[in-house]
Amino acid sequence: MGLLNHKIRIAGAVAASIASCGVHGQMAQNLISHPKALALGNAVTADPPGIMAIHYNPAGLTKLDGRQLEVNLTSAYLDIDADFYAPEGYNIFGIDGLEIDPRTGRQRDPVANTHSHTNTLALYVPGVGIQRLPPGPGLAPSAGISINPPGSKLTFGNAFYLPFVAGFVRDSDDPGRYQPKAAALQRATYLSPTIGYKINDEWAVGAGIHLSHMAIAADQFMRAPNLLLGVAEVLQDAFNCSSGDEPLAPWIALCGGNVGPWDDIGALSLDVQESISPTYALGVLWEPTDWFTWGASYTSEADMNLKGKFSIEYTDDWSGFWQSVNSSILGAIGSAILSLPSGAPREAGNVSMDLTYPQHFQTGISVDVHPKLTLNADVGWTDYSQWDAFNLEFDRTLEFLNAARILSPENATPTTLKLPLGFEDVWNWGFGAEFHATSRLDLRAGVEIRDSVIPDDQRQVMAPFGDAKLYSVGMGYRWDKKTEIDMNLSYLHSVEYIPANTSCNLNCDNISNIIYNPYAALNVKTSLRVVMAGLSFRTKF
Repeated sequence: MGLLNHKIRIAGAVAASIASCGVHGQMAQNLISHPKALALGNAVTADPPGIMAIHYNPAGLTKLDGRQLEVNLTSAYLDIDADFYAPEGYNIFGIDGLEIDPRTGRQRDPVANTHSHTNTLALYVPGVGIQRLPPGPGLAPSAGISINPPGSKLTFGNAFYLPFVAGFVRDSDDPGRYQPKAAALQRATYLSPTIGYKINDEWAVGAGIHLSHMAIAADQFMRAPNLLLGVAEVLQDAFNCSSGDEPLAPWIALCGGNVGPWDDIGALSLDVQESISPTYALGVLWEPTDWFTWGASYTSEADMNLKGKFSIEYTDDWSGFWQSVNSSILGAIGSAILSLPSGAPREAGNVSMDLTYPQHFQTGISVDVHPKLTLNADVGWTDYSQWDAFNLEFDRTLEFLNAARILSPENATPTTLKLPLGFEDVWNWGFGAEFHATSRLDLRAGVEIRDSVIPDDQRQVMAPFGDAKLYSVGMGYRWDKKTEIDMNLSYLHSVEYIPANTSCNLNCDNISNIIYNPYAALNVKTSLRVVMAGLSFRTKF
């Protein structure tokens, strides 16, 4: 029964990989869209930045005259660290995780008291999957055009940009490889026809349709340091499996392969995407005086059904163990009754995932408190509470799902898996200041307060985004009558301490925790640092 529970944990690993990727990407929203927006703490709903008003507030297109072209380039450096501390008395089912394993001559839990680090970025290439980028910062481009015929109240715009993008790769021996070794999430808006209409001198409105490509992919190693997996190791030690004997054969055979709470089970690969994911955006601007502007924008949700492939490559020990169990009399009977694993070395097939891109509302003001100084303030809401659970559907009956449904019928069937999440709505605040140094030069600074959507009992290494603040500085320079240049330098840092048995997507070890917990009973500290530098070039043509 304990090993049956472990198969449920493998099912949890499948879902957790997709879920954690999704979390990571959502937390990375609005980090690379436009240098001016970042420099002002993303407080630009009432002061939309050039053609990227398409994203921040479509009504802002009415600020542009003639025909304009904009090209943006953002460089991002990502630094992810995690420390895994063994608390006093660290053990699984009475087995000391720090003692030397006589089977291997190494510490039983090789992760305990180690450090994980990566600064290697990755991106998703349609048709190829996760691609590791060269060392150093990654580059993300965006571009757009706008057209305002002379004397017209209408302005048309279209842009390509990345509402969010996140991805990284760890080394194969990095202790963070269980959550996961590599991941990539990106939403690329490749078509965004948008119209801004100036009603009168005070009011302007805008609307647009955004077509995007959405992709989630992950590769990770799997292990399951669970109480019941400790039983398997105790029994193998009692049977003296290292001698190669099977003392209870042919009735029961448990020595076909080494299994235990800290042994690798295999490697999981997931890749799902949707090519056409539409949303719509609405915006309004109100300028009752020449020193005050109010703006509001809304981006709709998008119901998606991401489709792709998955595979699980099991270790020789794991497959050999189950093949041995099934070759015994009692093992064969138990497998027939409980649909236990057969010991297949690999499972693969097609998978689909229902996911809703959450709706977002933002409003803010821009006030000229002095001829030399403008202050902006924004508040935004994102509907993450609809992420109550993620649902996966497979194209065939799978061994791990047959096992999972026995102990968790509300979350699993032979072909479907439900991952409870319980995410929360968030309100983020942004503040920006712009000093008009000369008629051609503006100096900017901003901060954005970004609250975490992840409940305390769902925190993880994959998405180390707790509550964070984004600090930025930047400048805008009018090169000539037709050309404007914007730049920014931004820094975000998030640190979380997750005590043992507090997050059941990470380090719970209770017998009833059936979702994937690769760092059970360990204290975990995560740190995320992101440094971004951006350059924007906009000119009339």
